[in-house]
Amino acid sequence: MGEDGNTSTFNISYTNFFLVGFPGFREWRPLLVLPLTFLYVTVISANALVIHTVVAQRSLHQPMYMLITLLLAVNICAATAVMPKMLEGFVHYANPISLHSCLAQMFFIYFTLLLDYNLLLAMALDRYVAICHPLRYTDLMTSHLLGVLAILALTRSLGVAVPLVVLTSQARFCRTMVIPHFTCEYIALLSIACGDLTFNNRLGLAMRLVTVTFDLALLGTSYTRIIYAAFRISSGGARAKALHTCGSHLLVILTIYLSGLSTSIVFRVAKTVSQDVQNLLSAIYLLLPGTLNPVIYGVRTREIRQHVEKMLFSKISAQEVGEKPERMQNMRGNCQGERTLST
Repeated sequence: MGEDGNTSTFNISYTNFFLVGFPGFREWRPLLVLPLTFLYVTVISANALVIHTVVAQRSLHQPMYMLITLLLAVNICAATAVMPKMLEGFVHYANPISLHSCLAQMFFIYFTLLLDYNLLLAMALDRYVAICHPLRYTDLMTSHLLGVLAILALTRSLGVAVPLVVLTSQARFCRTMVIPHFTCEYIALLSIACGDLTFNNRLGLAMRLVTVTFDLALLGTSYTRIIYAAFRISSGGARAKALHTCGSHLLVILTIYLSGLSTSIVFRVAKTVSQDVQNLLSAIYLLLPGTLNPVIYGVRTREIRQHVEKMLFSKISAQEVGEKPERMQNMRGNCQGERTLST
């Protein structure tokens, strides 16, 4: 009797779940909806503003700025994959989601994260050619090469994200219907799966280690040579500009990789850390790049900043010019009214 019950329980595999993130903030959850909605709108607007600026200004149609545009477009997709369901979870304590929707969200999360990594590699290549081989830059960094890099980035991202999703879809979820997370991350789904998950855990860890190690090795080698070449530039202004541009890229790299590394360490090593802390680190890991990237590239990149300021100020000036005739007409009307009353 007991064996039959255990067997039937083990054979059950849930296909509908409840996302429960930040359980310790249960009383405060409704109050967080407004600031998080504001954050989501800000992320979308800031990234879209920089993208629009680069697309609208022909002088910015250069490989570096086009790669920045792609990176910010990926940021919008990543935020949209996470934030709407996260906000829904702050309205409803137990946020329902089907297995298919969960797997789709998981795919878009990891696909966009990997695209982030791949675009950072492409940007490192662009800066390497621009600083180490400036005379050959226009010959090497062509639109054809950008297309090849984009295809490689998509292929590599799919090559990692798809196996993770397929492997997860084959697992049995019989422990509980509650996913202890605000989104469908790989580790969160495995935490409610049953059976032997050794291969799943090892594959996930191996993919993370191989991806991060390979990327950091290439990025470290590229930027070491870039910085070395920058210090050999005789012109002080050109040297400062090269180091400033590389500084922006390195800041983004450190933000993305350090936040991801801290999340992996906490999930796999620090078992005593509360669910709220784990969720917070995941939120930082998933949302921080999209929040900081438009600020870093919009403020620290002088050419983009100047065009953004010019575009915003021109719109304000146009509005003021449009309002002046209306104000003058109102003033004339008031003066005529006063004359009529005086007579």
